[in-house]
Amino acid sequence: MPQFDSEPAAAPGASAPPPCTLAALKLQSRWLTQFAANVTSQFGENGIIAKALSLLPGRNGWCVEFGAGNGVRDSNTFDLVDREDYDVVLIEGHPARFAKLAAGYPHKNRAHLIQSYVGWSGESRLDSLLLGQTRMPINPDLISIDVDGNDFHIWSAVVDLRPKLVLIEFNPTMSNSVDFVQPADLKCQQGSSPSSLVKLGKEKGYELIAATEINLLFTDQRYYTLFSIPDNSLELMRDDVPNHISFAYDGTVILSGDCSLPWHASLRLTPRKVQLLPRMLREGFDDYSIFQKLIFASILLWNRNENGWVMIRNAIRKSTGRADRERSISS
Repeated sequence: MPQFDSEPAAAPGASAPPPCTLAALKLQSRWLTQFAANVTSQFGENGIIAKALSLLPGRNGWCVEFGAGNGVRDSNTFDLVDREDYDVVLIEGHPARFAKLAAGYPHKNRAHLIQSYVGWSGESRLDSLLLGQTRMPINPDLISIDVDGNDFHIWSAVVDLRPKLVLIEFNPTMSNSVDFVQPADLKCQQGSSPSSLVKLGKEKGYELIAATEINLLFTDQRYYTLFSIPDNSLELMRDDVPNHISFAYDGTVILSGDCSLPWHASLRLTPRKVQLLPRMLREGFDDYSIFQKLIFASILLWNRNENGWVMIRNAIRKSTGRADRERSISS
């Protein structure tokens, strides 16, 4: 078993003067990302995790990752096992991928392999899988949650385990202001917004300490002060995505940013594809002619909006009234 420090090191910037600008506050709050480095991770997680762990007291040398794949590619834990002699629990549910993991993982003497899908009820809960099948302590140094979908529900269901650090994937296309959690469904792959995970973390007694392109890193509240982060609000810890949708007064739908599906050959939304109204109706509603109002009402009806009938009735009444006035004037 490797020897771990019992006392935390001082966080860089801990004695620095208080930041006086937004840029300075962001820089001090995100100081952990200065240590971003990839060994087998994708977006600097290996380096950030290593630095965060170096500040924690009482480390026990255990980490967990799932779905593990082959245990090396895109792994957030392999560097700890390979370089710091950690014990690791690797969970993989897909039979073929588990067979490759069992056959090819380099450090089998410190790897505890479990073939299972992780869920949020019964024996598939992380608590049941880890505490029932391994000798891992209830407070491992790190748990990495990355299942491309139900990450929120898996973490939410963790009750008995109390990891020091939790790394969890979010949907990187979602704005910081979006509060979205996908349905708890094993067949669903939508992901959850970063703000929903920050909210869940606080409910479970965890604080955000770093953000990468696709992952949030949390620590148990007991250790949060060791990181000397002046402000860990999501708005400061993560730059918002540039994709936005807005609506003009004339009904035009306006897109800004890339607005593409990064996991599906970058299929992209275009202004033409997202318009709700035909070009002939893209002007102020009060300027519509009776004909335009009838067209708009038909669109509402097509979308099962009962206001369409009201608009048609009012347009007909207005048209009939105007015709009666014109006849009375001509007579």
